[in-house]
Amino acid sequence: MSVSTAATAQTVCAPLPVLGGDVTVPLVTGGEVAYAALDYAASAPALQRVWDDVAAYAPYYGSVHRGAGYLSQLSTDLFENARLAVARFLDCRETDQLIFTRSTTDSLNLLARALPADCRVFVFETEHHASLLPWPDARVTYLDAPRTPRQAVETLERALADRAPHGPALVCVTGASNVTGELWPVRELAAAAHAHGARIVLDAAQLAPHHPVSVRDLDVDWIAFSGHKLYAPFGSGVLAGRADWLVAAEPYLAGGGASRQVTRRADGSVAVEWHENAARHEAGSPNVIGAYAVASACKALTEAGWDTLVARERHLIRTVREGLAEVPEVRILSLFGDDAPRVGVLSFVVEGWNSSHFAAALSAEYGIGVRDGLFCAHPLVRTLLGADHQAQGTCGAPEAAPGEKSLNAIRVSFGAGTPDEHVERFVSAVRELVTNGARWTYRTENGRCVPAV
Repeated sequence: MSVSTAATAQTVCAPLPVLGGDVTVPLVTGGEVAYAALDYAASAPALQRVWDDVAAYAPYYGSVHRGAGYLSQLSTDLFENARLAVARFLDCRETDQLIFTRSTTDSLNLLARALPADCRVFVFETEHHASLLPWPDARVTYLDAPRTPRQAVETLERALADRAPHGPALVCVTGASNVTGELWPVRELAAAAHAHGARIVLDAAQLAPHHPVSVRDLDVDWIAFSGHKLYAPFGSGVLAGRADWLVAAEPYLAGGGASRQVTRRADGSVAVEWHENAARHEAGSPNVIGAYAVASACKALTEAGWDTLVARERHLIRTVREGLAEVPEVRILSLFGDDAPRVGVLSFVVEGWNSSHFAAALSAEYGIGVRDGLFCAHPLVRTLLGADHQAQGTCGAPEAAPGEKSLNAIRVSFGAGTPDEHVERFVSAVRELVTNGARWTYRTENGRCVPAV
């Protein structure tokens, strides 16, 4: 390899600076080790760039849209410019609205409140609960888990063709699974939805932090994602897309900011004229710092270059997959097969291990943070584990002793801030645990597997 080629490879594989990269944690076996945060799918660490931007703005914080003072005007400009920056990041259409929310869950619940009264909703059982549960049960068609991207499109086409009566319809689909990391055929699903007169909302919580997302290119009607998975701190989310259903709906929250004018009627009641822009669904004082943090993260990822970020993540995925493939007791969970493209999210089970016991040992003995459970995607994990849909299992550790079979899995997830050393340590730890067993004893306490004192 030439010097220039080696330098390019090193640049591609360099992680972005994130908070917590120098944090050390104690091990039950003695000593401390740098913490390996491999639970990005739940919450990614904040980018240092984002934190610095927020810290620089914090002294100038002021109430938005209501104040005549300098700081209020500054904050208002910052808040609305953040909205424009996120819209550019998503490649929104000129007529789209972008609403700041608390999270993906909040965004999809907002959209659920805005559906026309006779709207039918179609959602795969493979969705995260954030996109599986907000819709009224009487109007929802739950679709079985597909085993190929093509089957996903065909399943949706059949369901839409069979619906009667033909009224408004909405399809909700993930861009990348929070369990398997597999990429879904969003563009093809959007085409199928539109061909049958339906609209589509994309849950991009796991997609946006790993790949560029274009509302125009994917041709989705709405997109939702969370800031805390996009390397931004604080509780902010985004719902962006077509304005008509949002403007026609009652405000998600009633209160100041959502109302344009409030008057008393002759009979003593109150008449309200609501805004028709994004403010309609942003009642109350907004999370200005959270919105600014999301916009900062969008800018940071764009400036880092998606080609570089995606190449780095593929390198990490390859390291993990090849390492786990060398451990016969490990089974990686997948819907679409081993060769399916994915983001940096993988779930697996280990033969002879309770998944919560395994995750606890990774943390206590190696300083590695992963997730165990059903990942707020219970139907999907049950399907992947071949379990009955009525079988017991929770998002946390079950009441099962270490070594007992459990209805849950282990998830490792990573991204732009993950050093090579963290995934290499993870692979090595998995191999050691499977080969030699845990070096400590564990017990179940309040539903969690913890080291025995």
